[in-house]
Amino acid sequence: MSGTKQFANLRGLARNIRNTLGTEDTADTKNYYLLFAYNGTGKTRLSVEFKNLGKRKIPGSEEKSRDTLYYNAYTEDLFYWNNDLEGDTDRRLRFNTSSRFFDGLRELEMDTRIRGFLQLHADFDFTIYYDEGYISFSRKVQTRTGEETVTGIKISRGEENLFIWCFFLAIVQLVKDEALTYEWVKYIYIDDPISSLDDNNVVALACQLSELLKDCRIKTVISTHHTLFFNVMYNELRKEKTACRFLSVDKETKKHIIKNTGDTPFFHHVALLKELKKVADSRTIYTYHFNVLRNILEKTAAFHGFKDFSACIRQKDDDLDDVIFARMTNLLSHGNHSIFNPVEMVEDNKEIFISILNRFLENYKFNDDLFTKG
Repeated sequence: MSGTKQFANLRGLARNIRNTLGTEDTADTKNYYLLFAYNGTGKTRLSVEFKNLGKRKIPGSEEKSRDTLYYNAYTEDLFYWNNDLEGDTDRRLRFNTSSRFFDGLRELEMDTRIRGFLQLHADFDFTIYYDEGYISFSRKVQTRTGEETVTGIKISRGEENLFIWCFFLAIVQLVKDEALTYEWVKYIYIDDPISSLDDNNVVALACQLSELLKDCRIKTVISTHHTLFFNVMYNELRKEKTACRFLSVDKETKKHIIKNTGDTPFFHHVALLKELKKVADSRTIYTYHFNVLRNILEKTAAFHGFKDFSACIRQKDDDLDDVIFARMTNLLSHGNHSIFNPVEMVEDNKEIFISILNRFLENYKFNDDLFTKG
């Protein structure tokens, strides 16, 4: 697709997305459809329209067939808290056992599968009570006499979202492994999975998701309003036959407008620079942030016609710091493992990171308001 397309309603756009993906992998179809849209443009409603297009009435039955496994706000609503207001000791996250989302999960070792994803993000544990339809959480805490496990705890909103997200990822893994329970899935639709998450978890979540989706036979749509999440997903999936689009709404005609973002999304560097400036100011800098910084330096160097990214942090000829900073960036920006298991930098490396970033921002002037607003 090139240029811009307009759709009178979301159903038409959903149909266009299905046509772009197709059901088979051919030269003309895409494996992934990555969509950026601000809140209020209809992302969640679009996911519902996409799902509904895949429903077909089953002859001789009141039920309908389906072809889309989806994650959106409605997925999160399948879980709700019983906070034990009387005893205040046994808080449970209940789930809607009547939903087909939970079909056949007991036999598929879901506890183990979920933990495999959750342990990268959180320090709490859980137990699923399938018959009763609830999850109980626990956490190990240090006491005067040693380590103790506290059960029946209430986890935070962000931790709850992470757990539900990892629950969904475990199901995606079953789809990828072609479990019979999910053989009906032809499409995966993921809408805004990163609410209530800090930016470190956003990066880890995006990389975890992209690794899971690679080599998956299922066509996938991912929509989000989060610039950092969008750009990490773009960088991870851009070589995997990915359609990359920007969605907006014409205020006068009410038509939905889809625009190809091109080879590099227009908000890519600004979003990442805002993230790097924020972590530098807070000094909560993780090792994978060097990977992000080098990515920006390389693209800026290419844009300005330099052969090497070190030109973007150079201040003057024969400056020893120029050589040291370039070598340290080379050394510290290797190793994807740091993204999946974030490790905070040591203080000396933080100083180097901050110096390199400040040099870049001095050499290539950006609007200061970008780093003080939002």
